[in-house]
Amino acid sequence: MTTAAVAETKLPRRHRNVIATLLVATFVVILNETIMGVALPVLMEDLHLSAGTVQWLTTAFMLTMAVVIPTTGFLLQRFSTRRMYGMALGLFSAGTLLAGIAPGFWVLLLGRIVQASGTAIMLPLLMTTILTLVPVSRRGAVMGNVSIVISVAPAVGPTLSGLILQYLPWRFMFLLVLPIALAALVFGLRGLTNVNAEGDQPLDIVSVLLSVPGFGGIVFGLSQLGESSNGGVGWLGPVALGIGVICVVLFVLRQQALVKGKGALLDLRVFGYAMFRRGVALLVIAAVALFGAIILLPIYFQNIRGLSTLGTGMLLLPGGLLMGLLGPFVGRLFDRYGPRWLATSGATLLMLTMLALTQVTPTTPVPVLLGIHLVLSTGFAFLFTPAFTTALNPLPPHLYSHGSAILSTMQQVAGAAGVALLVAVMTLRMVAAQAGGTEAVAAEVSGLHLSFAVAAGIGAVAVGLALSLRKTEAAAPH
Repeated sequence: MTTAAVAETKLPRRHRNVIATLLVATFVVILNETIMGVALPVLMEDLHLSAGTVQWLTTAFMLTMAVVIPTTGFLLQRFSTRRMYGMALGLFSAGTLLAGIAPGFWVLLLGRIVQASGTAIMLPLLMTTILTLVPVSRRGAVMGNVSIVISVAPAVGPTLSGLILQYLPWRFMFLLVLPIALAALVFGLRGLTNVNAEGDQPLDIVSVLLSVPGFGGIVFGLSQLGESSNGGVGWLGPVALGIGVICVVLFVLRQQALVKGKGALLDLRVFGYAMFRRGVALLVIAAVALFGAIILLPIYFQNIRGLSTLGTGMLLLPGGLLMGLLGPFVGRLFDRYGPRWLATSGATLLMLTMLALTQVTPTTPVPVLLGIHLVLSTGFAFLFTPAFTTALNPLPPHLYSHGSAILSTMQQVAGAAGVALLVAVMTLRMVAAQAGGTEAVAAEVSGLHLSFAVAAGIGAVAVGLALSLRKTEAAAPH
């Protein structure tokens, strides 16, 4: 590219400031998504809660995300950038304050729900803004920065909460984040400029009423299936999943009926673009593997290797940091070479590392485990940025917010599905092995091996999809 061409595609400072502000704010809110897992045993003791009750602090957060994200396609077209930013950070800050001063469980739960409402808005807002401000020729590099948010923040969360809980009461997990969130809110409202005008789109109440039990039911049902600990499931998970699927089908039919009148909550015309379909499919598969690995690796480190939660977090932290460091580099490679070989390399690394994890034992050296996780993280870094940039690139401006909302919604559902599938596989194999006389640790290792083998199979499907990606400009649906 010539110097003149580089200068022509260089972003104005005002646009860079808008994106940087949104990146920092999104990092803060997503960081808070993963801090609770390590704290649950502490909260059980301090608030005298059962394991089933305290789990709702993470389940309710996940459900709220699944319910709110589908509405962001409408919200981002209805309201201005500044108003949506203020809504997102305002809700997150209010929820953080509630959680920090909560006198008991129910206020803490309400705080987590309010936090999640703000968190759900931020990532679609960030991605829609990038699509609006950044030319296609530079989107890979800028989208690479998003991977810092979606990979480093979740990796840092458990480690940070482990450090806080080692020295301070659990409330400081929220009270230390609150000043940062408030500062981001004030700074953003003072310096953020609108990149879109407010619209007059009507809100279809029927769509909202279908989306809540639809997406919420699917995520809740999958989470219930994934939490099964005895090789079977109760009635709640399948019923919730069934209701969710029925409501989502009705939701899709409703959106198809409304789309011509511009009243759709989610404009499904994005699926008319081949690269959007393929990119989303690849992201779904990658999210299944990623979230499954996030659950399975700590189970191995803590149950089989006897590491503490803090030790587990420290072992997984380098991989998350590596994903973030590689993100901008992968984005620049995407702008230059396109998605195919990057995504194919990432999917291949995902498949191979999952196969390597089928060979781990209770005595596998920790440096080997760290090395495997670093290679796995490299695979995810090479996979995510090309996949979601390829998915969103061909969309015209009026579909940016809807494409971002659908992509984020699918990631939430896929994450819940990945946890449910791989944990269920592990549990079924473990119970069957113990019934056959295998001792507990060996049975759990056997279950983990089968789950990682299934994840490797998922990786093989990802390789096939990655080979079908190609770099595109905005085009008409077909």
